[in-house]
Amino acid sequence: MKSSHNFRKASASAVADEVLGAAVGKTADLLFSMRAAAVAAYPGFEELRDWGRSRKMEVSGDLATFVRRFSDRLEAAGGAAHFARDAREAVEIVTNIARGLGAVAAVKSKSMTAEEISLNEALPEAGVTVTETDLGEFIIQLAGEKPSHIVAPAIHKDRAQVAALFHETLGSAPGLDVGDLVRVARKALRERFLAADIGITGANFAIAETGTIAIVTNEGNGRLTSALPAVQIAIVGIDKIIPKLSDLPGFLRLLTRSATGQAVSSYVTVITGPRRQGEEEGPSELHVVLLDNGRSPLASGPFREMLHCLHCGACLNSCPVYRAVGGHAYESVYPGPMGDVLSPLLWGMDVYADLPDACTLCGRCAEVCPMRIPLPEYHRKLRVLRAGLKGEAAAWKAEAPAILTQHPLLYRTALGIMRRVLSLGRRLPDGIRTGLPGAWTVCRELPHPREGPDFRSWWEKRKSCHE
Repeated sequence: MKSSHNFRKASASAVADEVLGAAVGKTADLLFSMRAAAVAAYPGFEELRDWGRSRKMEVSGDLATFVRRFSDRLEAAGGAAHFARDAREAVEIVTNIARGLGAVAAVKSKSMTAEEISLNEALPEAGVTVTETDLGEFIIQLAGEKPSHIVAPAIHKDRAQVAALFHETLGSAPGLDVGDLVRVARKALRERFLAADIGITGANFAIAETGTIAIVTNEGNGRLTSALPAVQIAIVGIDKIIPKLSDLPGFLRLLTRSATGQAVSSYVTVITGPRRQGEEEGPSELHVVLLDNGRSPLASGPFREMLHCLHCGACLNSCPVYRAVGGHAYESVYPGPMGDVLSPLLWGMDVYADLPDACTLCGRCAEVCPMRIPLPEYHRKLRVLRAGLKGEAAAWKAEAPAILTQHPLLYRTALGIMRRVLSLGRRLPDGIRTGLPGAWTVCRELPHPREGPDFRSWWEKRKSCHE
């Protein structure tokens, strides 16, 4: 059971970290600009977004059927399908496989689903040493940290920090440049690949029609992890299922442009079953752990489209809150706008009660989401559903803002009252002001009304002078 966390407290210290802010901002700017250029160079991208959403709607509308279809096709191809209702069951399945093999070493390519079930913490207890092989994941494993971004896990560290870390943990020379740091990591990891009993991966897509998994990477580690060890275990959320093999190219176009601004990533590894007779490469056993962990209930609820998320990270790169605090302040596997919604849905509002407030409702996340997930709307819904906001919930359900805008006199009267309330609120002592009901006073300072007449009064007076 996760303990309750305090985003406001965690973000306060993160905002004060200038090195963190500079590192996150630099990489987020780069990824954001690369995405914009890639989308601009692909004229049909908006139509592709609509197509992708419609295909995912088909899956989430009948999720159980597509999960069964995938597992049946996987087993027909020689793989083994395992079903895990939650993180505990998923960990138990993986550790039982490892114990049955007598495995002592595993290599692991980047997998946020494996992070979700805390697999790295569980494997040593089963006698298995696990090594992260994605460069960013390798860096944060050496640092004893968690990912700060779902695509670029070490986004919060600059080159000097990584060089110092490698010097301390790997014995490399101090002050290395980026190229030399990559060579140091490559040398350290090659031995781990060759010694591994198990290769652990995630999957970006699971294709129901053929039982195929597809892994998208920009480093060769994903392919080495799935090809060199005798046994491969893939941890796959059931939300990663797509209907047909012919859908894969379209989803790849959406994912790679949104995640890293590429027309296609460096490596797309497509795996259907284990190594067959006469083949020289690939694992002799392929196990796919299909993880539910709260996903099935979403398919029939008001947040259904969160199951469509491609985990591309575009919403993080565009979010002013994430860019200010980085990923660790969220204290969740899933940070940023998608995490603000997904974390409370998967682990409970009692654990992540304040994450829906980690959003300015600027709408940039929805603009860049390749699947058109209505993230701002979902933030508002979670705020309404959260305990303690009954008054705010009633206002939204009654469509009070819409009613006000339809009646000019009522709207102007309400604005006048609000100006007086805000002026009074600013004069209250801090303790009383922050204790007022409602999300805005809990997490934000009250705005300060402009001195003098409001705009409407000023405009009416100015207009009359020119008539």
